[in-house]
Amino acid sequence: MEKKITPLLQAIEAKPLLIFFTIPLLFLFLLSKFRRKSYPPGPKGWPVIGNMGMMNQLTHRGLANLAKTYGGIVHLRMGFLHTVAISSPDVARQVLQVQDNIFSNRPATIATRYITYERADMAFAHYGPFWRQMRKLCVMKLFSRKRAESWDSVRDEVDDMIRVVGKNKGSTVNIGEFVFGLMRNVIYRAAFGSSSHEGQDEFIKILQEISKLFAAFNIADFVPFLGWMDPQGMNDRLVKARSSLDGFIDTIIDDHMTKKKPENGCDGADDTDMVDELLAFYSDEDKVSENEDLQNSFKLTRNNIKAIIMVR
Repeated sequence: MEKKITPLLQAIEAKPLLIFFTIPLLFLFLLSKFRRKSYPPGPKGWPVIGNMGMMNQLTHRGLANLAKTYGGIVHLRMGFLHTVAISSPDVARQVLQVQDNIFSNRPATIATRYITYERADMAFAHYGPFWRQMRKLCVMKLFSRKRAESWDSVRDEVDDMIRVVGKNKGSTVNIGEFVFGLMRNVIYRAAFGSSSHEGQDEFIKILQEISKLFAAFNIADFVPFLGWMDPQGMNDRLVKARSSLDGFIDTIIDDHMTKKKPENGCDGADDTDMVDELLAFYSDEDKVSENEDLQNSFKLTRNNIKAIIMVR
């Protein structure tokens, strides 16, 4: 008996990490067997990872092929995350129209929640009183027709681009770069009231990193217990990205708060920008109610303002 046990002990001592990972995975696999629920039909997956091996096949064509095999409702398990793909028009109508209030909340990854200050913006906020007030704020103030018509200074950016293109008459120019630069200048100027290229470059770099983090694959989104290990280094990148965003936008907010804008600046004055509009609703404490007076009933925290600017 001792001879049989000795090789086993040697194997455990030689590969302790293997045992460390194998035992929890085996326990979770057995636990999932006992707690299995009734789901729609779908392709069988591997233990723990489920159908994650099929992720490169889950395009619109791939999902259409799965629907031919399993029907209009297909169940896929991505790690610990259960997803359902709808291909049937009747079921899609139920999801998108009849019961849209149930399915209206947009799923958010770890990166999305962290960068948006735990869904403090409108794009990822849960459907409810806060989301409705945020939508009202965007429609009535931030993106209203009156506000767009008041951005006369933004039209200067178009004139500048046309003049630059005109100077290059007879030579080859990259219109794509000019258009991208125009849109960048317009958005930055409308949002922050400045056309400083130094500030733009820094802000664009921050947004580019945040965009990469939003789209990056993070194993912790699908297998949560691996989050503390951070095998991809996502946690460090998220902390650095949000720290850079905080430093940049906090400086702009502080500058706007010390400018002493006129009290009616949020009513469409030409010298106000997006930050001024949001600061009109700024408060150190959350306060959301359903009163008709938006100015008096809705208050934004600094995190709300930063999240809205980032998504904008």
